[in-house]
Amino acid sequence: MNPHVKPAGRYSGIAMLLHWLIAALIVWGFALGWVMTDIPGITPTKLRYFSWHKWIGVTVLALVLVRILWRVTHAAPALPGSMHGWERLAAHLGHAALYVLMVAIPVTGYLYSSAAGIQVVYLGIWPLPVLIAPDTALKGVLRIVHISLNYTLLTVVVLHVLAVIKHQLIDRQNILARMLPFGTPRD
Repeated sequence: MNPHVKPAGRYSGIAMLLHWLIAALIVWGFALGWVMTDIPGITPTKLRYFSWHKWIGVTVLALVLVRILWRVTHAAPALPGSMHGWERLAAHLGHAALYVLMVAIPVTGYLYSSAAGIQVVYLGIWPLPVLIAPDTALKGVLRIVHISLNYTLLTVVVLHVLAVIKHQLIDRQNILARMLPFGTPRD
């Protein structure tokens, strides 16, 4: 038995809190990104949304790093024994993709701001270091990478949610209870 896997049950309260907080921030950040880029010109509202979007990105990155540390030091509950091997592999690959994207998206956004010559000032209080010099060509590349990674994350999240729905409604495994403080997970 893998020592890093908890017996069937649910995630810890900290893991649940981090999961749902990060998920909510990602939804909010994605929505802001979508809305702010459709606002024509440079308006106070657009600038405010850009700031909020960046603050959310920095917060998500920090929380994801905490979540990764928590996950490395705290075992996850075992997947239901009734899951097929391909489902287990898909679950592990999906989770790995989520973690990679949750780190890569804020990093590319941060680098994009630096390449655009705009310093990120977290919460309007703490100026974060400029990691790269302004560079118009790199700015264009980082913008495309940042947007592409966001749509990739959207796709992986939709697949993640569809998998949970499948396990809930078709397989009757109540797998969602693993990430909720109520209900009983079933195999």
